[in-house]
Amino acid sequence: VDVSAPALYRPLGRAHPLISTLDEIVTIFCGLGYQVVDGPEIETDHYNFSALNIPEDHPAREMQDTFYLPNGELLRTHTSPVQIRHLERHKPPVRVIAPGRVYRRDAVDATHSPIFHQVEVLAVDEELNFGHLRGTVIQFLQAFFGELPVRFRASYFPFTEPSAEVDVQWQGRWLEVMGCGMVDPAVLEGLGLDPERWSGFAAGMGVERACMVRHGIDDIRRLFSSDLRFLRQF
Repeated sequence: VDVSAPALYRPLGRAHPLISTLDEIVTIFCGLGYQVVDGPEIETDHYNFSALNIPEDHPAREMQDTFYLPNGELLRTHTSPVQIRHLERHKPPVRVIAPGRVYRRDAVDATHSPIFHQVEVLAVDEELNFGHLRGTVIQFLQAFFGELPVRFRASYFPFTEPSAEVDVQWQGRWLEVMGCGMVDPAVLEGLGLDPERWSGFAAGMGVERACMVRHGIDDIRRLFSSDLRFLRQF
């Protein structure tokens, strides 16, 4: 072997910024004691809507918002069905995160894509309250974005009550990064859990949104373009 011979140059690959962002989010929540769970991307109406207290006349059920399959099933519009499936198989207390791809009939533009990634968080235990939710969300956001101001705004989601949207102050302006709330008692009752004993909180965020804010990316389409000139920056 000629040890003086020049070595072959093999360029090193890099993790895609979207995958790096997802891995970091998961790592932070695992450090907080959460377990990663997953589920099918093709779902039933029951798990995607009904079990989450989403009314029959809710706009999210419409054909223009959801991809329905010929057999009546659909492409999941969020990863919340994973949480329902997990609670059917595991009794509380539970602390889980559900990362994965989701699908919605959104027109493609700088901030929307029909395929994107979500991470949803669920905790169910005795005597959980909004203070536990707020503390968890702030701890995660400061671990991910740094010591930034965080604010909660009252909002509405069918499966949580009360509900809130969460903003961080990033580069001088407030940006919405998460939705969250206390699990609606009707959801717990549908799973056979006594809401007088058990309570829970849930939170969710778009991975693309977090990645774009973190890296100053102004167009979601760049994350799916496979443009090496762009990807080599990360």
